[in-house]
Amino acid sequence: MPKHNVGIVGATGYTGSELVRLLSQHPDITIDFVTSESYAGEKIQTIHPHLLDIVNIDLISVKEIGNYSPDVVFLALPHGVSMSFLKEHGLEKFAIIDLSGDFRFSSRGIYEEWYNKNHVAPDYMEQSVYGLPELFRHSIRNARLVANPGCYPTSAILPLAPLIKHNLIHPSSIVIDAKSGVTGAGAKPKQGLHFPDVFGNFSAYSLVRHRHTPEIENILQKFTGYSTEVLFTPHLLPIDRGILTTTYSTPKKTVNKDLVEELFHSVYEKEHFVRVFDQPPSLKNIRGSNYCDIYATYDERTNKVITVSTIDNLVKGAAGQAVQNMNIMFGLIESTGLKHIPLNP
Repeated sequence: MPKHNVGIVGATGYTGSELVRLLSQHPDITIDFVTSESYAGEKIQTIHPHLLDIVNIDLISVKEIGNYSPDVVFLALPHGVSMSFLKEHGLEKFAIIDLSGDFRFSSRGIYEEWYNKNHVAPDYMEQSVYGLPELFRHSIRNARLVANPGCYPTSAILPLAPLIKHNLIHPSSIVIDAKSGVTGAGAKPKQGLHFPDVFGNFSAYSLVRHRHTPEIENILQKFTGYSTEVLFTPHLLPIDRGILTTTYSTPKKTVNKDLVEELFHSVYEKEHFVRVFDQPPSLKNIRGSNYCDIYATYDERTNKVITVSTIDNLVKGAAGQAVQNMNIMFGLIESTGLKHIPLNP
C-alpha cells in the first residue's frame, strides 16, 4: 500500500515538533516537507536537537511548497496566520488540518470578537469540520478542512459531552476549572513564563475572557440545540506539559454515582483514546500520549456532577489529535502511529 504524503507548515514551535515526532514514526506516512521561515535551508535538528540521527529533514520556506504534492498539510501556525495561508492556497491541491483557532467557528463574528482579529478567509469557515474524533468522526472522514480543537476545549468537552447529550445536566450550570503546563502558551518567550516566574508558582489567568470559552460553548450547544454558557477559568501550572480539568454541573434529574459512572463507561468503552478511570486521574498517566483519561462521579451532598480529565496538551490537545484526524481522513485505523505508552514517571 503506497504511503500518504504530508507537509507541515511551521516547525519551530512545540506543536510542529510534536507533529514531526509522531508523523516520522507513522507506518503509512511520508513527510514531504517541513517549513520554517527563520531556518529555511537548515536541518530540522538545528531547532529540535532531540531529532538528531532520527529525523533527517531539510527545512524549506513556505514559498517552496508548490514543488511538492502532499495529500494533507498540517498548519502549526499562530492564530491569524493560518487563515492567510488558506486564502492563498485554498483546498484544491491538498486537504488541511489547522491547529490554530482560525477555523473552529462557523461564525466570523464570534471569532473576531474573541480573537480580536479580522478574518481574511471567512468563506472557508463554513467548510471546516471540528476535529474532535470521538464526537465528529463521520464528518471528519470526508472533510477537506479540519479545525483541530484547542487543548482546553478537548479536556472539557470530552467529559461534558456525555452529560449534555444524555440530557443529564443543566448546561447553564457548568463550571470548568482547568490547569495547564506552560507549553500551552507556545514556544515564543513571554514575560511571566520565564523559569523564575513559573517555578514554585501557580496562578489563574484570562479570567472571563479566555478565547477557548466560546469554543467550548459552541460545541456543547450543538447537542443542546440552544445557547449555552459556561464559566471557564484556566490556571498555569509550574510544569512543562499536561492539562487537568475539573468540571462541576447541576443534574436535571435524579442521578446517583453508579448511574454517572456507568454512563461514561458505556459511552467511551470502544474509543481508542478515552480511558474511563474509577478514581481521579493524574497527569503522569498521560504524559507523551494521545489519551484522555476521565473520572466522573456525583456528589449527593451538593447535588453536583463532577468530572476530572487529563490530557497531554501537546498530543491529545494538539499534534496527536491532528494525526488522529488525519488517520480518519485517509481511512486508516484511527490509532495508527499513536499507540504510545505514556511516560511514567
